[in-house]
Amino acid sequence: MSDEEPVLSGPDLVRKALSEAKAASRAKGTAPRQRGRRVVRTARPEGDSRDPVTFGSAITRLVNERGWQETTTAAGVLANWAQVVGVEIADHCQPVSLVEGELILVAESTAWATQLRLLTKTLVARIRDHAGEGVVTKIVVRGPAQPDWRKGPRRVQGRGPRDTYG
Repeated sequence: MSDEEPVLSGPDLVRKALSEAKAASRAKGTAPRQRGRRVVRTARPEGDSRDPVTFGSAITRLVNERGWQETTTAAGVLANWAQVVGVEIADHCQPVSLVEGELILVAESTAWATQLRLLTKTLVARIRDHAGEGVVTKIVVRGPAQPDWRKGPRRVQGRGPRDTYG
């Protein structure tokens, strides 16, 4: 076995090249003079948390540490709605929320609401192909918004407000 140097790459290769360049500069007597305070630099261990990382890997690490995978997946479905279901369907409905696997859609007309109710299995399959299994388990389709005077989860039968337009 020969005593060859290990193959260096990345930051280690740069550090080695820099130290060789500094040594060659000192040997020639052309090293720049340092003014002011002397900075003492210590070697940091490999994989130090202060080393620079790409933005994408930093965000991925943050999402994994905080347990936000489900939230980011749901946000990806809502943000990329036209790519997930197709432009034609996206032109006629908007996703309102995606909570615990229940996706709520609002259609632009009652005809489109009926059509979307017939397409729920197809929409769930497209979302599964785009975002993964179990992201959407149920789709609730609502028609265009109508004024609703009811407040809260409980209802009382009766005529409702009578002097609203009086």
